[in-house]
Amino acid sequence: MSERFQHKNYLIRKKVFKLFGGAFHIFDPYGELVMFAKMKAFKLKEDIRLYTREDLQEELLVIKARKVLDISATYDVMDSSKEEKVGALRRRGLKSIFKDEWLILDNNDNEIGTIKEDSALLAAIRRLLTNLVPQKYHAEMSGNPVCLYKQNFNPFVLKLNVDFSEDVREQFDRRLGLAAGVLLCAIEGRQS
Repeated sequence: MSERFQHKNYLIRKKVFKLFGGAFHIFDPYGELVMFAKMKAFKLKEDIRLYTREDLQEELLVIKARKVLDISATYDVMDSSKEEKVGALRRRGLKSIFKDEWLILDNNDNEIGTIKEDSALLAAIRRLLTNLVPQKYHAEMSGNPVCLYKQNFNPFVLKLNVDFSEDVREQFDRRLGLAAGVLLCAIEGRQS
């Protein structure tokens, strides 16, 4: 697997002044750009592509919604270089109205983990005060913590720290974990 997927920590930062679609820079722990995510504008189904750089020459991953408007949307994550499905992420529809929750699925759509917002009370406050209360998500697989997604407090620029350091068994495929981080920024970030 590419070196860019070997780090324990990443920072995802939403690109400022993007008129159409969405764009995110993904940095390694040393502040170097390792990926650039671009969400296509005016698509009925979400379509997010991760590239090595902003020049969009080398595509790494594709995150694509299976259906058009779906409260329990499932997003397939494909490795572009290998042309294979890495896994999928499914939003827990009605549960996510009060507290964001996602299922982590393997490449055969078997549930292998969850990503949950930190607390229902903070989730409710966030929905009232928009982005004044940063979001925090915990990812677990087989009852073990594998990733922490923590939003920085910044009312103007969305920044999400992605920390895989608790994944001592390396259960969580970094490609799927980073795709989840981009989705949390792109999909859940719209609530603010």
